[in-house]
Amino acid sequence: MKIKKSMVVRVVAGNFKGMEGKVLKVFPKDNRVIVEGVNLIKRSTRPTQENPSGGFIEKEASLHISNISALHNGEQTKIGYKFLEDGTKVRISKKTGSEINI
Repeated sequence: MKIKKSMVVRVVAGNFKGMEGKVLKVFPKDNRVIVEGVNLIKRSTRPTQENPSGGFIEKEASLHISNISALHNGEQTKIGYKFLEDGTKVRISKKTGSEINI
């Protein structure tokens, strides 16, 4: 999976197409990610000591990995890999060829 936590991504398909946000959590087994501020759902919560009134909270639901695209310098790009002279493997933007640092 080429999308990592704390990367900035753009939704390219679905109801939230065009929205951008930071990846909060990645689920590689399910091919899903949670993006900050995208795909908000409402959950009802019971009263607890921290929240004595209970009620509804909004939280992010996961999106399938195929519906998002990585952003590098504000542009959508695919992610590739390259080996440097010293043998280290780095992630690169396939569009510009420059190195991607998370």
